[in-house]
Amino acid sequence: VQLQASGGGLVQPGGSLRLSCATSGFTLNYKAIAWFRQAPGKEREGVLCIDDNDRSIYYVDSVRGRFTISRDNAVNTVYLQMNSLKPDDTAVYYCAVRSFRCSNSKTAFGSWGQGTQVTVSS
Repeated sequence: VQLQASGGGLVQPGGSLRLSCATSGFTLNYKAIAWFRQAPGKEREGVLCIDDNDRSIYYVDSVRGRFTISRDNAVNTVYLQMNSLKPDDTAVYYCAVRSFRCSNSKTAFGSWGQGTQVTVSS
């Protein structure tokens, strides 16, 4: 089981980024994939999750209306589209996988990607 997050970078406030989580070693169709983030000095928090029925679960209200999650099972990849980025969105973003349903508990996710840095600054 492998997950590889990519797409991070430096962006100005109000800008957009699309993160990708490329997966391998399992059938993505039957999995839930979540994006977490960890800012300096803070605990890792859940951001968004997509379950095996393509339902999106928001873990933080501050990203509603700005972030969306999607999946392309044909290429085994999950995306996090981030629009109207704010400095508070600065963090390392991680993707993680578990079977079928989303969970708001970090410990429910068995495999994690390596993280990609997102920095929102002018």
